[in-house]
Amino acid sequence: MSSPDAASAPTAKDPTLKDPLAGATPEHAAVDMDPLTAVAWPVRTERLSLRRATLADMDAMWEYRRLDSVGEWLGWHPVDRADWDATFPSKLGPQLVVELEGRIIGDLMILVGDAWGQREVKEQAAGTEAELGWVFHPDFGGRGYATEAVHAAIGISFEQVGLRRVTAGAFFANEASWRLMERVGMRRESVSIKESLHRDHGWIDGILYALLKDEWAQRGASS
Repeated sequence: MSSPDAASAPTAKDPTLKDPLAGATPEHAAVDMDPLTAVAWPVRTERLSLRRATLADMDAMWEYRRLDSVGEWLGWHPVDRADWDATFPSKLGPQLVVELEGRIIGDLMILVGDAWGQREVKEQAAGTEAELGWVFHPDFGGRGYATEAVHAAIGISFEQVGLRRVTAGAFFANEASWRLMERVGMRRESVSIKESLHRDHGWIDGILYALLKDEWAQRGASS
């Protein structure tokens, strides 16, 4: 689930968001090809640049991913550098990095997968939605960078990848994360009572937000 500027049930109050490296859920594991190849990278916003993550980004991401304050709400927090080095390569697929003037200040996930569908229409639901996640360096909190980057990730999902729905989840206690979801226009869909097991806090509540492409388009038309 997801920061300072703010997002999957991850982060500390200030530093992160929804965890891009927490791993795919079953419904997000069946995409045959890489849908993010359709995107014209890098994607630039007013202040930031978003691109696909590579193995060369491991050191820069480790700078903030290793922090206990960042890892509090993350679905997966590396035990040490060896754990990070061993695990990160397998997580590259849906991973993006966010750069500010050439420096990596955070990372995002656009994990494309299948919506649920009955057998007769299941193929039509394939590759139509994505789970979003994000984590940001706490040194760059409070300046709107996370909001700007996640807003761009939603635009990428709908306008370049062609999805119909995006979701993001968090531990309910990670208010910074779900406040960010609201800032980018996502809608609260559910609060689940004591459904998530936290490594330190035990069973705690979870929260889910979502946004449809039609809602995104309507918002743009009215702005």
